[in-house]
Amino acid sequence: MKIIDSHTGGEPTRTIVSGLDTPRGAKATRNFLENDADWVRTTLINEPRGFDAIVGACLCKPEDSTCITGVVFFNNLSCLHSCLHGTIGIVETLAHLDRIKPGEHRIETPIGIVTTHLAEDHSITVKNIPCYRFAEDVGVILPDGQKIIGDISWGGNWFFLISNQGPEIKTENIAALTDFTKTIRDSLHTQNITGKNGAEIDHIECFAPPQPGIDADSQNFVLCPGAAYDRSPCGTGTSAKLACLAASGKLIEGERWYQASIIGSIFEGSFESIYDSDNIIPIITGRAFVTGETTIIIHPNDPFKHGIPTHQIRV
Repeated sequence: MKIIDSHTGGEPTRTIVSGLDTPRGAKATRNFLENDADWVRTTLINEPRGFDAIVGACLCKPEDSTCITGVVFFNNLSCLHSCLHGTIGIVETLAHLDRIKPGEHRIETPIGIVTTHLAEDHSITVKNIPCYRFAEDVGVILPDGQKIIGDISWGGNWFFLISNQGPEIKTENIAALTDFTKTIRDSLHTQNITGKNGAEIDHIECFAPPQPGIDADSQNFVLCPGAAYDRSPCGTGTSAKLACLAASGKLIEGERWYQASIIGSIFEGSFESIYDSDNIIPIITGRAFVTGETTIIIHPNDPFKHGIPTHQIRV
């Protein structure tokens, strides 16, 4: 397999650009990866080749002929519904390969089609699928008796969004923030607090005013499925935040929202309203940079050719 690595706001994307036969269509490719070829995910993401924060992207032929490609994203745990930092990464990757030029490009994902725009300066804008706030001011009780209040929102993945609670959002507190958000996610599961139709809430997102020197409207810490945190401001997480702001009347259509990550990288966000609907179309702009090109070699005698099983290295 040939892969190209990139990062978007510090968060890595590892894109398979050739050497893997997949079915036509993003939904069929996701089923293939989940049910018949999970070795692809573990080979690229698990140690010794990868690490927990990498998000993989498998390109495939789209069912919809108006799309330039289909894509399925995956991480150290499983396939993902969607990934907007990864979408920005694959647009930059396709431009690097000279497969696309500046302009508008549609991309097929397992949950719908997103529209991207590659600018001349290589800033990349993604129009997401429809997003919405599912529930407001939901309480969850932690094992120590503390009550945390948050919103449940769909931004392409399911999020529990928390404002001004828990450890201060700064890089020195990454370990404490990780423990805090993992405890919240476990408590949501134990107390059967879910998204729509019982969907698991697998992303936890904390917000606060940005640290000094960061020019943004807020700063976040996002726990992804598994135990890794998002180095970028999180595209689906920013989409979920925009849906909450829109639902509360705190942000109007076309108004810009600047979301900083735990490391200070920034996405620009805004939204379009959908007529006669509470849903919105989030619009996220960021930058990605290609960091390497690699041919994956799978030696038949390598005991870890498909990655080290995660249970052997987790603490």
